[in-house]
Amino acid sequence: MFDINNLVRENIKKLTPYSSARDEFKGEAKVYLDANENSLGSPLMKWYNRYPDPLQWKVKEKLSEIKTVPPQNMFLGNGSDECIDLLYRAFCNPGKDNVIICPPTYGMYEVSANINDIEVRKAPLLDDFQLNLAHIEQLADANTKIIWICSPNNPTGNSLNREDIETVLNNFNGLVVVDEAYINFSRQRSFLKELTEYPNLVVMQTLSKAWGLAGLRLGMMFASEAIINIINKVKPPYNIGQHTQEIVLQALENTDQVNDMIMMIVDMRYALEEVFNQMPIVEKIYPSDANFLLVKMQNADEVYNYLLNEGIVVRNRSKVTLCEGGLRITVGTEQENTALVDALGSYIGQLKFEKATNNG
Repeated sequence: MFDINNLVRENIKKLTPYSSARDEFKGEAKVYLDANENSLGSPLMKWYNRYPDPLQWKVKEKLSEIKTVPPQNMFLGNGSDECIDLLYRAFCNPGKDNVIICPPTYGMYEVSANINDIEVRKAPLLDDFQLNLAHIEQLADANTKIIWICSPNNPTGNSLNREDIETVLNNFNGLVVVDEAYINFSRQRSFLKELTEYPNLVVMQTLSKAWGLAGLRLGMMFASEAIINIINKVKPPYNIGQHTQEIVLQALENTDQVNDMIMMIVDMRYALEEVFNQMPIVEKIYPSDANFLLVKMQNADEVYNYLLNEGIVVRNRSKVTLCEGGLRITVGTEQENTALVDALGSYIGQLKFEKATNNG
């Protein structure tokens, strides 16, 4: 049986969180003289002399309309990376507990674990980039606090089988974190509706991808109220700035525009896939439910460096287990995609010329 009290670190249970008067007072006051702010303003046209809402309720209420998840079941982080770090700090005892990741996957699960001195156990994906349930079961023990699952997965791009994720949720008494950073581009449905069914489920999403707000750094975590309350105990008091909250609220009024962008990106992803399929240097294009393609190339390192020299940056994943020879290529604008295709065409032309010269 899942019992959150068996997961939380003892020092976190005893922790008295930082509390500001803004936490204690609800509503709008006439005069704020509680936080030692500069009451005379700031040198900007719009004043930012006041601290922001520490729990971002207006943003959460707007997100609730879109996600159909109650605001009290949300945590907003300074990017998803803050959400990852706080889960470690709240639930994993340094030098004692462990977590399970399923590589190839998002690198910050392991980096953040190393920062927090948490053992990382690895259950690599199967050859079809699906979960190895038997290996996960072998690795899990009484000190396994979190299993990280990225779906759609980064860097492979595929969605993981829903039934496999449910199997993990049903058979593991720790936290199961499903990272859905790319869910907007996927044909699979989100796990958000399963939050009430699984008390150990944590779903992460972001405004960095489909919403195009990577520069604002705002990640979203959805979980039971009990889990969210624990994360709120350990978070920095004002982790999301006022300006970010204001811009996000403006963006959330434009869901139609975002949906249009998602469709355009998916269409361009299909178009790029068709072009890549015609290139002799391309050995395989892996199925994608994200805004990128993992493409296995002949001489991937050479192709990567050639593109760099042309001023085009992609992600070289050729040294990653199961992604050998793979370049992860984000879907760009039409102009950026054209520049990429033209550069690859020039590279192929150069190869043909060198081959003809050598044969001559």
